[in-house]
Amino acid sequence: MSITHTTAQDAQDAGGVEAGRYLTFTLHGESYALDIFHVIEIIAYRNLTAVPMAPDFVRGVINLRGRAVPVVDLGIRFGRGATAVARRTSIIIVRSGEPGGAESQDVGILVDMVNKVAGFGAGDLEPPPTFGSGIQPEYISGMARREHDFIIVLDLERILSPSDVAALARAGRDLAADDGS
Repeated sequence: MSITHTTAQDAQDAGGVEAGRYLTFTLHGESYALDIFHVIEIIAYRNLTAVPMAPDFVRGVINLRGRAVPVVDLGIRFGRGATAVARRTSIIIVRSGEPGGAESQDVGILVDMVNKVAGFGAGDLEPPPTFGSGIQPEYISGMARREHDFIIVLDLERILSPSDVAALARAGRDLAADDGS
């Protein structure tokens, strides 16, 4: 009988998800998680300014300390319809791309409710399913086992591809320029 040890590289090879800390949230009744490394802050929902000609999954932009930050509705991005705004609706501000890089962009993600930060060990993580999750499999980096169910661990870099991030950055700069900011 051989004993194998799962390393961070093994987890990466198995599906792109590593043991660590993740921000968990709910969207359309499903539980999701994002690597805490990407999360800048969490804010309560506030009114958004619509951006003309933006992709349909961009609900608008917010003024975050003088910067125009685009807000993406993951419900629309995943083909599940717009996220209804309710009392616990939140915007998770994430940084997409390499920090300080030319493609780096702060983006808001609209969710029904933020739950908590959870630690997932290597034994809690499985590769993404090849079917049945209801969203594009390339958006999922893995599945985290929790008690009697799973939390879908999202791949932020694939949800917000470099071309999407570049378009969002342009829209934010254009809107800021129109406002005289």
